[in-house]
Amino acid sequence: MMNGKPNILVVEDDPPIRNLITTTLETQNYKYITAASGDKALFAAASGKPDIILLDLGLPDMDGVDVIKKLRSWSVIPIIVISARSDDKDKIQALDAGADDYLTKPFSVEELLARLRSTLRRIQYLEARGAVEESVFHNGELTIDYTSATVKLGEREIHLMPMEYNLLCLLAKNVGKVLTHHYILDKVWTNAIESDLSSLRVYMASLRKKIEKDKTESKYIQTHIGIGYRMIKIDGDK
Repeated sequence: MMNGKPNILVVEDDPPIRNLITTTLETQNYKYITAASGDKALFAAASGKPDIILLDLGLPDMDGVDVIKKLRSWSVIPIIVISARSDDKDKIQALDAGADDYLTKPFSVEELLARLRSTLRRIQYLEARGAVEESVFHNGELTIDYTSATVKLGEREIHLMPMEYNLLCLLAKNVGKVLTHHYILDKVWTNAIESDLSSLRVYMASLRKKIEKDKTESKYIQTHIGIGYRMIKIDGDK
């Protein structure tokens, strides 16, 4: 997002409100995608890689709080709730579930844009801080030294093929996020084609064998069937 406008996922089943929000985003030249249900929102969050989610709580298939909980099981995308529920208990429930901000309907366009700007400033600060962080990645026993292009599991150095190393670095730099097959192929392969998906699976299987101590359990790399892969953040690591 640092090199362009943010991509915003608008989750709203009421057409007039959805149109108001998307029209407001268009006036600011923001990119956006929309979803009118919880299931579609979860799919769009995984496949569309939005930078911010605007989420209504009153969805037709599931409660918005449940959507937040599901998202927070694999994603740290900022979530701004936009809801007609004005009771403090509703706000607290949404924020405790993992929402970053709460905007009550009816809302003004100016307030919505102000909340977006505030969230964007936080994202930009975190991105800028991440750009100057140390060149060594730690996650549990896994260590990647980007400067020397070396990988260790505990004290043991792991020898990876160039493609395996590139895949591992891409997952590490997006730790906690689900990366779709298409996104991975686009970032790691040159001129990716559909047949490369089978090669991706082979490389990921090989990478797993090298970095997983317990071959029966995926500690570091989790498969999201039909979607992609995610590096799991090991609790206790920074």
